[in-house]
Amino acid sequence: MFTGIVEELGEITAVETLDDACRFRLRGPVVTQGAKHGDSIAVNGVCLTVVDHEGDEFTADVMAETLNRSSLGALEVGSRVNLERPMAVGERLGGHIVQGHVDGTGEILERKPSEHWEIVKISLPAELTRYVVEKGSITVDGISLTVVDAGPDYFTVSLIPTTLDLTTLGHKQPGDPVNLEVDVIAKYVERMLGDRAQGAADRAQGVAR
Repeated sequence: MFTGIVEELGEITAVETLDDACRFRLRGPVVTQGAKHGDSIAVNGVCLTVVDHEGDEFTADVMAETLNRSSLGALEVGSRVNLERPMAVGERLGGHIVQGHVDGTGEILERKPSEHWEIVKISLPAELTRYVVEKGSITVDGISLTVVDAGPDYFTVSLIPTTLDLTTLGHKQPGDPVNLEVDVIAKYVERMLGDRAQGAADRAQGVAR
């Protein structure tokens, strides 16, 4: 589990295309400290497993399902990526609960700079709109953010200078894709309420019979 608080901007140093997967080598001096085979590291919000680790670089395999559901397939040598290690038990939850399981991708639609912050408008897939609410949490490229405005097919976030300086959102432009993970609590609530409603309907139908 992650928190959406990016630890560092890493870099793709090598890309190996396989038959139904891809192997990345990434540089990240912070996240590789103490890293070992089998550890998890979030790359632009996608939970990947460390296959190999040497110096300040690590290797991770990305299967076709992940490439199809996220923006990782567009990465190339030199691409900058957000990196975060899993939250340690007992540490503060600085952002919100992030699983590293991307729900879909959006696109940067618009950037509106201000003196002390910047408003970024991002497209939202139709199947995810019900999970996104004003002042709720959403993960964009692995960054825990608060929704400013939730529209029918978009949402906006307000980025402070620290976020702009230390994450990929400081460099992405309109048209660039981003990975989205909605609040997992909203999905659990939806499932439980749906099961409850279905149970009530089944009971009512039984009485009618």
